[in-house]
Parts: sequence; structure tokens; C-alpha cells
Amino acid sequence: ELERLSNLVGKPSENHPLHNSGLLSLDPVQDKTPLYSQLLQAYKWSNKLQYHAGLASGLLNQQSLKRSANQMGVSAKRRPKAQPTTLVLPPQYVDDVINRIDRMFPEMSIQLSRPNGTSAMLLVTLGKVLKVIVVMRSLFIDRTIVKGYNENVYTEDGKLDIWSKSNYQVFQKVTDHATTALLHYQLPQMPDVVVRSFMTWLRSYIKLFQAPCQRCGKFLQDGLPPTWRDFRTLEAFHDTCRQ
Repeated sequence: ELERLSNLVGKPSENHPLHNSGLLSLDPVQDKTPLYSQLLQAYKWSNKLQYHAGLASGLLNQQSLKRSANQMGVSAKRRPKAQPTTLVLPPQYVDDVINRIDRMFPEMSIQLSRPNGTSAMLLVTLGKVLKVIVVMRSLFIDRTIVKGYNENVYTEDGKLDIWSKSNYQVFQKVTDHATTALLHYQLPQMPDVVVRSFMTWLRSYIKLFQAPCQRCGKFLQDGLPPTWRDFRTLEAFHDTCRQ
């Protein structure tokens, strides 16, 4: 009887060497604990996943992402490569760029500070309309917060408050649009041009409460002025009219 039962016991598959887990196939109660068959399925699935991931990686490497420089007709060979040294620009160079931008716009004042090492923080005051806190890493803008002209922009210890939002919905909208502008103005090869373009766009809010919407011609919509500024023409639109 023992010999008859021993001949009925299946042998572990040699095509899937699972080391000591192959001993699970010797379990006589396979119906209750089908661990070995589940391990085989998981092993096959992981092999297929690795195979398809390799194919996908090869296809993605062939179809590499192409930015706006290639869309403008510039060949890939002539495109300037991003230099990693631009990420670590000297603080004096950053100060010179900010000072030049400050002199470009008389109605805009920029105060630069470095409370946490070499990273710069800007307090931009646009007339008597709004204030903007700009957090920079070298010449790359990481974060912007727009608040009203009369709102407090400092914490209790005298540092710039880079976390709390504005108490007014209109400046919360402008903050969202400023974050969108940071994603639009991207040119890693020339970060000073990006900062200057962003400040030029930000300067268009000098008439936030005076310019009508260019589409509907109204000053207010749902109690809010036109908070969107076109990235190219700098024209004012309501958030719903720009669609």
C-alpha cells in the first residue's frame, strides 16, 4: 500500500526551480493547501511581467520625449544640452539677476533674503495690489504664494510664511495660476530668462481689479475679477472665460 501511494505522489517540476518550495508538491492534501500551484502561477506571472517591462523600456528609449525645442524645427544635434552646473549657480550671480529684474519694473519691488543657507527667498510687492513670496533653488523657482497687499506675510519669528494661503479667494486663484505659470515657463538652459519671463507675467497683475475680461467684457464674474493672464499676450480673462 505504501509503495502504491508513493508512486502516485507527483514530482516537482524541473522547469520551475523553486528551491525548497518544491517540497510543497509532495503534500498529499493538495486540495486543501494548493500552495505549490499558486507559487508556480506567481513565478510565471513575474517572468511575464519582467519580459514585458523589458520590451516597454526598449520602446520608451526609442521614442524619447522631445520638448518644445524640437517642435520649433531645431535639430536634435544642434539643441544645447542642459548643463548640470546650472543647478548650482553662485549666489552673487543670482543676486545680479534679481537686481536687474528689480530695475526693469519700477512698480515692482523685490526683496531678496537667504534665511536657510544659499537658497533665495523673494518678497515681491506689486504696487498696492498684492505681495508674492517666491521660493527659489538657485535660479529655479520652486514655490509661489500670492497674498493681498495688506495681509501679513511673516510668521511669529519674523520669517517669510511660505505655507499659509491667502485669506481671500481671489489671491488663492492667482496663486494657482502662478503655479501653472511656473510649469509653462521652462527653459533649463537659461534659468535667468525663465525668472524674467515669470516676473513679466506677474507684473501684468498690476491692474488686477481694473482690467475687464477680454472675452465677456465684465469686471466681475461670481464675485471675482479676471484672475487669469494669458502667457503670451498677458491679457486678462476670467477663469471660466479662458476655456
